[in-house]
Amino acid sequence: MRKLVLFMHVSLDGYASDSNGALDWIPYNDELQKYAEEVVAEVGSPVYGRTTYQLMESYWPTVLNDPNASEHEMEHAKWVQDVQKIVISSTMDKAEWNNTLLIKDNIAEEINALKEQPGKNLVIFGSPGAAKTLLELGLIDELLLTICPVVLGGGKSIFGGVGEKTKLKLLANRTFKSGVVAVRYELEK
Repeated sequence: MRKLVLFMHVSLDGYASDSNGALDWIPYNDELQKYAEEVVAEVGSPVYGRTTYQLMESYWPTVLNDPNASEHEMEHAKWVQDVQKIVISSTMDKAEWNNTLLIKDNIAEEINALKEQPGKNLVIFGSPGAAKTLLELGLIDELLLTICPVVLGGGKSIFGGVGEKTKLKLLANRTFKSGVVAVRYELEK
């Protein structure tokens, strides 16, 4: 059975973006890029909320025709173009990006059916709104967080307002030279 894994960069105080929606506080460098590549290697299908999906849809296909794109960017653009993508949105009517499944209703049933299929894990990239919904529905199996050495003091949190206490079991951790700490937790159900 596949797992649903949340991969998200967060501040030390648990925010996925600052109060303006910016992500410029993430110390994205070669070390963090290589780590993200390791995460992508375990992905069967990326999962997005509407906002993140629309950002990805508007950017990655353009890379395929960009003669200045790096080898890494081109490889990722080809992968994301072809892989089955999942978008969770109650407001979208259709998803037009190649090989995308739109889940509007019956989220728990749809995700559980996808988890039953063979293959690599379903991984939520960012998408704090969708992640919060999936957490509230008890669908997330693991949290893969990169905790950045910054306190934002406010912004968009995936944990604020999530119902009851959730116990976590540490599966792995790693510290980067930048001060980022990557942690992988299993949600105890």
